Order: sequence, then structure tokens, then C-alpha cells
Amino acid sequence: MAPIPKTMSGIVIEQVGGPEVLKWKTDLPVPELKEGEVLVKNEYVGVNYIDTYFRTGLYKAPYPLITGKEAAGTIAAAHPSVAAQFPVGTRVGYLADHAYAALTAVPASRVLVLPDGVSTEQAASALLQGLTALTFVREAAGITPAPEGTEGPWVLVHAAAGGVGTWLVQLLAAVGARVIGTAGSSDKCEIARQNGAKYVVHSRDEDVVARVNEITGGHGVDVIFDGVGKATFDSDLEMITRKGTVVMVGNASGAVPPFDILRLGPKNIKLLRPVLFNYIVTREEMETYTNELFELISSGKIKVKVHEEYPLEDVARAHSDLEARKTTGKLVLKL
Repeated sequence: MAPIPKTMSGIVIEQVGGPEVLKWKTDLPVPELKEGEVLVKNEYVGVNYIDTYFRTGLYKAPYPLITGKEAAGTIAAAHPSVAAQFPVGTRVGYLADHAYAALTAVPASRVLVLPDGVSTEQAASALLQGLTALTFVREAAGITPAPEGTEGPWVLVHAAAGGVGTWLVQLLAAVGARVIGTAGSSDKCEIARQNGAKYVVHSRDEDVVARVNEITGGHGVDVIFDGVGKATFDSDLEMITRKGTVVMVGNASGAVPPFDILRLGPKNIKLLRPVLFNYIVTREEMETYTNELFELISSGKIKVKVHEEYPLEDVARAHSDLEARKTTGKLVLKL
């Protein structure tokens, strides 16, 4: 076993702001392990929209901050209390804070040993967005496989070629939902179609509400997954059918402002803003969903779509690309 260094490289946010506040450092202290923790040598780190929320101050955090919510690599060291479970060199993925660094101390309860059929890049690309999509489809929307010979529900996925959108479209198509995707360019529309969207609406060139009404024959959609937020929320309430469910997945255009809850009454709309980590609180919950996710990946039923690998020190460009909606699929940082 190689000795653990005293310092490491990583990305630090010292104040809120644009991508320029993501500072590359090479002299950060390596975290000291507490009871129940392992030290992971990160190989790939997933980039997610939530990272930008902490950078801009939309979500509050103490600064200076090392952000990042998921990564995969190998065990570099383990506290004696968990060393037997996680031998040095074991390939793992995790969902935990402070992933934008060479080494991260992670509670063992949030670490998952990777099966042979899942690479470290796939794990870092899949855990947060894949588990978000899987739990939101099952628990937030209550969508299950359509019985043979029947048509599944009408489901609209905004930003269908983005990170979470790509996962949602694939999972929904796999259970027989009639998926309508929205995307902001012709290329992204084609990607959504290839991923399983039955219909695709160009959100910049077409009237989304009118087109969805046409596609569904006036029925509207039974479920909406909205990762855009402020810019699309009002139209969601128009497109959703009676007793439909609107699941707010993210805030790419900004947070939905306060609104009159009575607006939900005319159609008995169910509105949710779920959080993944409240669906995987227990170890059993996390393992159940993660095992299913890994099986979907290793069997080839779900494709992990990587937009680009960025060097860790180039994370500012990754954030800029993500916020400019230039990307399709997952962004990962390679160490």
C-alpha cells in the first residue's frame, strides 16, 4: 500500500459566483478519517446541476467549500472500524459531499462496491442522476410497467437530452410509458428520440403546450418531470391532465417562485419536489435501488451517456457548458 500523502489537488469555492470561483488548488490537506469512514482515491467525479446551485449560492453552504456529490475510484485507506468491509484497492462508487478532489473521506454507509460489469466511469456518471430518475419514476410518480397489451401513461420529460432527462426517457420507455420529450435544439431532439421518446417537441421553435395537446388528442399528460423550473412551471399546469402529477426535478432556469396553491385545485394536481436522499435514507433502500441500477447498466438495458470527460482542473468549463445547455448526457471530471 502506497503511503497516504499529506496534501492533494482539488477544487475550492471561496465565495459564491460564476464558474470563475472554482479555484484549482494543489496544496489542500488530505482529510483525516473518522470512525466509520473510508478514504477514496477518486478516478472520475460526476458533474451535476446541484453543484452549480452550491456555487451560485442558490443552495446555502459554508465557505470555503469543496463541492461535488458523487464519484468513483478505489479505496486508499479505511478506518479500522470498517477496514474489513473495504480492503484497500476495492473499486467503489459513492454519493457524498466533497468529491471535487483527489481524495475524499466518505462514510462507509454511502459507499458501494462496484460489480465487474460496471466501470468506475459508469458509476461516477450514473449514481446521482440514475438513482434520481429511478426513484422519481417509482416513488414520486408511481409509474410501474404497463400490463401487456395496454398503453402506458402519457409522460412529459423536459430537457429530455440532458443528464437526468436522458435517464428518465430511457427508464420510462423501458416500462412502456408514452414519452414526450422537450429539447432546445434539433440535435438534442434527435438524441431524445434515440433514447426512447415517442414524440419530441422543439422547445424553442414550437408552442409546447399546443403541440402536447395535439399529440395527446386533448388528454394532456399524466406525469411531467420538470428539470427546468421557473421557465416551464406555468405551462406544466396547463399541460397536466386531471389528477396528474408534476414532479419538479431541478431548477435549470431558476427556482419556481412562490405561487397560490389553489392553482392546483381545478384539476386536483399532485405537485412534488422530491429529493433523492430522502428515498435512500437506509442502507437497505440505497442497496436495493443501486443494485437495480447496476443491473440495468451491466445488462445493457440502459446506456450511460457521457457528454465529455473534463480534467478536474478544467471544471469551470464543465460548469459553463452545463449552464449554457450545450451538453447532452453526463459530464464527468477525470483525475
